[in-house]
Amino acid sequence: MRRRLGTSLYAGLLFTVLGAIAWGTGQPFVFPSLGPSAFLLAFDRRSDPSRAAGIVGAHVIGVAAGLAAWSVVAAGVPLTATPAAFSPEGFRLAASATVSVMATTWAMIATDAVHAPACATTLIVSLGLLSTPVQAAVIVVSVAVLVGVHALVIQAFKRLVGDAHPAYRNSD
Repeated sequence: MRRRLGTSLYAGLLFTVLGAIAWGTGQPFVFPSLGPSAFLLAFDRRSDPSRAAGIVGAHVIGVAAGLAAWSVVAAGVPLTATPAAFSPEGFRLAASATVSVMATTWAMIATDAVHAPACATTLIVSLGLLSTPVQAAVIVVSVAVLVGVHALVIQAFKRLVGDAHPAYRNSD
């Protein structure tokens, strides 16, 4: 019970910071693939701190692959409504999504920056949902802020308590 509560409150804290930034700037500092990243950070606070660089790197890969795929295959076709069956626009979006997931997967494995939520980021970008250079930069900054806030909280917790994450007797 403590782990469920602690993890959910901590994930909420991480998202509160990003939500406040999104609200204050009017920019998309909160987007779907950030939720799984926040959950993973909140759930496994004992993980190697160097994993943070991999999380940011994986999302950078996802953004780059998504932008490249959307720019080459589906530029100008945002997924704001369901495309008609067998339409050229629908084909272009499907192809863009496929290419971006393939490229993101390959690059994450090649760079040893494997973080599954980055495949959702690449879809967000390659489907034209957040595909401008400014939106792409906001995605990367948002992930960096998430990881940075996490690092600061863990550091503060270690100073106060002496450990980054309490040892739970059972994993419920």
